[in-house]
Amino acid sequence: MADDVVNTYCWIHTTFTIPRYLHGNGPSPYPGVGLATPTEEITRHAYYQWVPFMLVFQGVLFYVPHLLWKTWEGKTIQSITAGLSAPIIPSKDKKENLDLLREYLTVSFNSHNLYAFKFLFCEGLNLINVALQMLLLDKFLGGAFLTYGMDVLNFTELDQSQRTDPMIEVFPRVTKCSFHMFGPSGSVETHDLMCILALNVINEKIFVFLWFWFVLLIILSFISFLYRALLFCVPAVRKGLLLRRSNLKFKSTLNTLGSYLLYGDYFILYLVSKNVDIMAFTELLEDLAAESRGARNPSAGFPEMVPLQAVGEDEKPGTNFPSKEEVV
Repeated sequence: MADDVVNTYCWIHTTFTIPRYLHGNGPSPYPGVGLATPTEEITRHAYYQWVPFMLVFQGVLFYVPHLLWKTWEGKTIQSITAGLSAPIIPSKDKKENLDLLREYLTVSFNSHNLYAFKFLFCEGLNLINVALQMLLLDKFLGGAFLTYGMDVLNFTELDQSQRTDPMIEVFPRVTKCSFHMFGPSGSVETHDLMCILALNVINEKIFVFLWFWFVLLIILSFISFLYRALLFCVPAVRKGLLLRRSNLKFKSTLNTLGSYLLYGDYFILYLVSKNVDIMAFTELLEDLAAESRGARNPSAGFPEMVPLQAVGEDEKPGTNFPSKEEVV
């Protein structure tokens, strides 16, 4: 029987290994391959056809939170910081753009909470996404992925005579396949064949990398989500963040802003600080604080009122019109 026929058949149909031969319990030419009894426990492998599709599907899932945020964000920050992100800006243009940005923020303050919560939702979605994808791969590989990376690490520390390669167990390179064909008498004969899955040499490395990558993403996503939650719950942390993003010399400026800014306002200011130079952002905060003080004391922005004076007899209303003679 031609080797290419056997390997093609095994690729199309499921293959199997025998677990007891993976641990040296019986004569075996290759790990997981040996004589099987009718009641033998076997492990079937059908995932290898779907590995490329699964990787593409996971890539799409990872892109969903990013796409969702870009759709909700709608280039808001890019539009309101236009002309302020260049390293060198003419003074006139800088002042005009800063005034426009200040006016926008002043009018829209206390209306950015939904904007910030959408970002928090996407941050949480990143964490949930990675966790669910680990569970998805665990189901895809027959319950072997959740501990796959740790099993590989532990394997390197065991004695050579006592260890079983977990990569061979999950991604066997040689498997068995039952091939049915007609015999000389016309009856159906079953042949127990060995199949080579050369692609598993690559698959085992890909999924080791994915395991460590997912664990790292879970840790980083969890830390990032906790950081956002801390910013939401502790106003002092928000003030400290804006202070580090600016060159403010007096904390009173932030104290003035902090008395009426909500979490969404801090978040929009933080995003603005990442898209403009530090000097422009510092000037923006000072202008907003000054405008805030003026809003609390409206009379401070008006000129001093002139007291009323008594009107003379010749200055009474209606007496200063010219006479008929003067008109003529």
